[in-house]
Amino acid sequence: MTTAHLRPNRGVVAAGHALTAEAGAEMLRQGGNAFDAAISAAFTACVTESTLTSLGGGGFLLAHTAAGQNRLFDFFCQTPQTNRSPENLQFFPIEANFGDTVQEFHIGLGAIAVPGAVTGLLTIHQQLGRLPLKTILAPAQHWATQGTTIEPFRAYCFQILSPILTATPAARAIYAPGGRLLKEGDSFQLADFAVFLEELLHQGADLVYQGRLAHQLVQDCQAQGGHLQLADLQDYRMIERQPLTIPYRNATLLTNPPPSSGGALIAFALNLLATVGSDLGGHGSPSHVAALREVMHLTNLARQDDYDQHLYQRDIAQQFLNTAHTEPYRQQLHSVVQGRSINKWGSTTHISAIDEEGNAVSMTTSNGEGAAYVMPGTGVMMNNMLGEEDLNPHGFNQWPPNQRISSMMAPTIVLENGLPRLVLGSGGSNRIRTAILQVISNVLDFGMTLDVAVKAPRLHWERGAFHLEPGYDRHTLESQGIGSTDDCTWWQAPNMFFGGVHAVGLTPSGEFSGVGDPRRNGVCVVVS
Repeated sequence: MTTAHLRPNRGVVAAGHALTAEAGAEMLRQGGNAFDAAISAAFTACVTESTLTSLGGGGFLLAHTAAGQNRLFDFFCQTPQTNRSPENLQFFPIEANFGDTVQEFHIGLGAIAVPGAVTGLLTIHQQLGRLPLKTILAPAQHWATQGTTIEPFRAYCFQILSPILTATPAARAIYAPGGRLLKEGDSFQLADFAVFLEELLHQGADLVYQGRLAHQLVQDCQAQGGHLQLADLQDYRMIERQPLTIPYRNATLLTNPPPSSGGALIAFALNLLATVGSDLGGHGSPSHVAALREVMHLTNLARQDDYDQHLYQRDIAQQFLNTAHTEPYRQQLHSVVQGRSINKWGSTTHISAIDEEGNAVSMTTSNGEGAAYVMPGTGVMMNNMLGEEDLNPHGFNQWPPNQRISSMMAPTIVLENGLPRLVLGSGGSNRIRTAILQVISNVLDFGMTLDVAVKAPRLHWERGAFHLEPGYDRHTLESQGIGSTDDCTWWQAPNMFFGGVHAVGLTPSGEFSGVGDPRRNGVCVVVS
């Protein structure tokens, strides 16, 4: 690859931090494409959003190429090939305090699943990128060395996850140097990470999956209570899948297919919502709120009845979404609309990008909350996916061996006439799918601009708990009995609980547009 004679590439990048988005934008200015932009932004996010993503975790990238190809790259985490007995594991709970609630996570070497981020990002760069890897890594190396000033959102994240960030000497050296947790206004540096990236530049993914770091990680796991063995790392492969494709209104939705759950559940919800039509009423009206609440309820019901236990079954998405299966749920939704008489962390981040050539990228990555184990000399904290309750529905240490872990992450692209009208995704655990659903509906059903669609108030229903952001008419909704059977929480301000949809798109006139969700400190940069 060479940068010689490359002219600047117009485009747009949205991400969860100003420097993350700017790294992507700089790749476009240097003549790179949307894939270069997204990958550079992802490496940079490991510095600027280090509690949300890491090279010790994994993710998904959905690509729409200028040639019209749609490709889904799965580089999420994998369960180990051998399940070590629980009594020999370093696997323990910590409590994260959100102020009004406390959530338990499990961390330690026994919580680490096989990471996929390094091989995923490097392989996608080799296949679809244009700029040299050295150029791609430069922003991450720069900010890791120079340091970045901690802004309020990052300080908030540090505070919530402080039991993890201070659980080991290596983690404390990064997040609590001198014995005090870093706070707003402090400088955050990852000098070891910059050195690691330089080594990665010369050795490639083998450094982590076959070489010195692979052996170090395995040695520590075997000696201190982790599952990982050398074969787990050596055998890990990124998987390319056919995106799940769903028609909605006059558009085509591309999203993450099984065995991940989020994309199919968004598709199911949109399938239901499409039957409501003009009965939706205005945005935020009682009929709209009632429809969204019931769509979320029915999607959860269908998930429990027909989906979760068959995630790895061939053609499960087609069976789950076919008309015969969805019709009873659609009828129930219709009757509800016509006769309308869990604060969780979600340690995930998202990057969206489009360039003038027609390439579009939607990429979501995660490190869980982090296992507190930092690979020596790298600044890379490993994931705690085996300690995530949401990802282990059968109970901890009951996972099937050597299997891709299912995820709610759902990078999504909406095409109109073959062009990327909307590129989006979100963090937020179980709220990922409801956040994406609402933004898509805001754009396609209500004709909102992208900025307005992302910033509009959101709601989320799950297991009898109904959460609503400010902007809904509480008196009117309660007077019509909407949510009367639920445990309702009327939030006083928009919150990261409701996801972080960083989105880009093309306006009807072909102009670039984009927005970073303010709920998660998002930023958008347009390169003109």
